[in-house]
Amino acid sequence: MSLLYEWLENAVRGRTAGGGSGHAIVYHDTYLSWRGLLHRVERRSRELAGMGIQAGDWVGLMLGNDPEFVVLAVALSKLEAVAVPIDPTTGGRDLDMALAAVPLRAIVTRPNAIDPLAAPAGTLRMGGQTPLPRIAAESRHRISGTLLTCSLYPWTRPSLKGGDAPVVVLFTLDAGGDAKAVVRHAAHLRGIAATLGAGLNLGTGSNVLAAAPLFDCQGFDFGLLAALPHGATLFLDDGIAGPRLAKTLADQAIDLYAATPREFAALARVTNVKPLSEHPIHLVCSGVPLPEAVARGFRKRFSVPVLSCYQSCETGPAAIDLEGTAPGTVGKPLPGIEIRVASAAGRPLAPGTTGPIWVRGAGVASSFLPALPARNGQIAVGRGQLDGWLRTGDVGAFDDVGRLRLSHREDDIVKVDRRRVALGEIESCLESRADVKAAQALVEYDDAGSTRIVVWVTPGGRCKPSVMLDHCARQLAPYKVPRRIEISE
Repeated sequence: MSLLYEWLENAVRGRTAGGGSGHAIVYHDTYLSWRGLLHRVERRSRELAGMGIQAGDWVGLMLGNDPEFVVLAVALSKLEAVAVPIDPTTGGRDLDMALAAVPLRAIVTRPNAIDPLAAPAGTLRMGGQTPLPRIAAESRHRISGTLLTCSLYPWTRPSLKGGDAPVVVLFTLDAGGDAKAVVRHAAHLRGIAATLGAGLNLGTGSNVLAAAPLFDCQGFDFGLLAALPHGATLFLDDGIAGPRLAKTLADQAIDLYAATPREFAALARVTNVKPLSEHPIHLVCSGVPLPEAVARGFRKRFSVPVLSCYQSCETGPAAIDLEGTAPGTVGKPLPGIEIRVASAAGRPLAPGTTGPIWVRGAGVASSFLPALPARNGQIAVGRGQLDGWLRTGDVGAFDDVGRLRLSHREDDIVKVDRRRVALGEIESCLESRADVKAAQALVEYDDAGSTRIVVWVTPGGRCKPSVMLDHCARQLAPYKVPRRIEISE
């Protein structure tokens, strides 16, 4: 029996002992009790086993914020299979690289979705080496009571270090734009859950609002891992920040909500909203820097602060400004987390010095796919460890009261909203054109919480920004397309 199912059983027993069941999931007008969630998980696990999914299989979930995502993830946990959440909008090169890094036994998709492995065009790069023809599904099954399809494929189980099987695998981006799978075992999930529970005071009576996608580390950690282990109610939302979300925050006595600066800025513009100061609430901002103007505007509108947080797919939640008084920092380490500033070789630097950030804790991942060999004994950015310390790739320093202030990255990775983008991938895309001599991409943040990519191009001939933007739109995922291209001599 795997961890997510164990947590569900514990929550049901706890609620039953307390004299009631309560709500496990609330999704718009749908209410699912803890006993009801357990019943659906039991039924779904039997159905998946009947399709041929067994212990050790890796299964992709290409779904958005829907109760069925939670049901399937926990059902796979009961079967001791591995849940692999995938952004359902992923396509083209990004999906090819993701599936090459993590071969899957099955993929659950919505109706009319393009078969990610049997699409008529293109090839699938297995292991990043020789392209091979795309793979046809062995069988397809409709999941009862839904419009979802489960497709099964022949596969080779990934080889991982260590004896215990993973529980979940989350995708992020590596340097250069390559897909990187972060493998989380039971110990990692327990560590993240313990950190959240102790740092944010989560418990049986808590209400957690997850509007960030559950396939993203922000939604998964501050949504599913904040609610399920603690028996808290999970409010799911798949819409943009607006009046409905503001009403949910006020009317449902939400205890935890995580979002990006752009979403907090949108909430601050909502008129006729209730202040949130009547109920203790943690409003967490992670992923990109929190502008002081956004923090100030939100606090003026809702009478509560936004808490700047340091969190990544590799580390889980690591630090937070619980007082909400220093949006220019990401606060102090959360319970169970150690953070230090050290050299690229792992040697601690003097207090106040700016340098690479290293994180150690029970929730910090130690396995990544595809596995890459070490180069000349160097500790790899974003995946290398030294005595349990992970070199995160972020650069920063501690201030005189122990708050962490982020500066920049060691590599070319930036965040656009909550998505990672490799600037080198955009530069290579433009430099592949004959009329571009060189390209330099950078990210801009504004006081409204928006993030955009701007590219400066040195021309190698006659070139137009509009033509180059069209080229990027054809070659890159939509969130990677530059907002603006400038010609520089």
